[in-house]
Amino acid sequence: MLTTKNLSANPLAEIYFAGGCFWGVEEYFSRIPGVVDAVSGYANGSRDKPTYQDVCTGRTGHAETVRIVYDPARISLATLCRQFFRIIDPLSVNQQGNDRGSQYRTGIYYSDKADRAIIALVMQAEQQKYRTPLAVELLPLTVFFVAEDYHQNYLRNNPHGYCHISFASLKDLPKTPSLDAGRYRTPDAASLRALSPEAYAVTQQAATEPPFSGKYLHQSAQGLYVDIVTGEPLFLTSDQFDSGTGWPSFRKPVDPSVITETLDRSHGMLRREVRSRVGGSHLGHVFDDGPKGSRRYCINSAALRFIPLAEMAKAGFEDLLPFLNADREQEQKQQTKQEAERKGRELVSEP
Repeated sequence: MLTTKNLSANPLAEIYFAGGCFWGVEEYFSRIPGVVDAVSGYANGSRDKPTYQDVCTGRTGHAETVRIVYDPARISLATLCRQFFRIIDPLSVNQQGNDRGSQYRTGIYYSDKADRAIIALVMQAEQQKYRTPLAVELLPLTVFFVAEDYHQNYLRNNPHGYCHISFASLKDLPKTPSLDAGRYRTPDAASLRALSPEAYAVTQQAATEPPFSGKYLHQSAQGLYVDIVTGEPLFLTSDQFDSGTGWPSFRKPVDPSVITETLDRSHGMLRREVRSRVGGSHLGHVFDDGPKGSRRYCINSAALRFIPLAEMAKAGFEDLLPFLNADREQEQKQQTKQEAERKGRELVSEP
């Protein structure tokens, strides 16, 4: 029987990460927006209520593990799993950093069976980076015991304490606004029927528009895409790129919470479907093959409505302008740098 509170009546969710010494893993995930609680403990062993000394013998079968309680509306399970792989050596057996022993093995343990397929997709993408099989367990959680009090918030209480992981990858988490879902609502059935036949088929019946047919495939103007059903903000053009697939593609949504992900087993494939948060509109699918390791949100144009940059403030999205402009400034800096490097190479190559 699990020694963890029942979250079934709570909108929060939980996942368990074993990544070596739990001090650093706990502190790392506690700093991620959307994580509500991180607790150090001992998972999937044979002895009831083990002590730290018991676990250190390596004979109880427990792994030092951190229970992550998170808000799925703010951060997805897939994102948490991808961050987990950024702080471990996924090929190392029973060792992380200077710590050795079966209690320091790596693993992802789930309490909700539906989570397994999502985690497996992340692990499949991670496996493609290596020729050697991952040494990371993917198992249901059988038992979890909270560790002694002095292990909880250890690095927060002991800032110079031992830690085998780097916190550098936290800076790569998207800096995004927090959007209030209460501002939007799904229209009634009659209003939905007023959508164009294609928009209705895509958003309400999970249809897919033909490739290379969408009006937003080649977007030159800057601005914001919103859900055509509710008007809720979804994507900024600064995150759009040409994937060559025939559908508009984005690196990330304007705020992770505006997108929900579910497994899609249709057409004999295993994919992650994306829908809008408030309207539940089918938007498309998300893949892990975007540029420079980013995600690729493959979206139907028919599910979107475009608001040009010049009209965003009037439409009530003035608070999103800094995010669009900041991304554009970063893109322009990168283009300037590349242009300078190109000119430098040309000068060097001149006779």
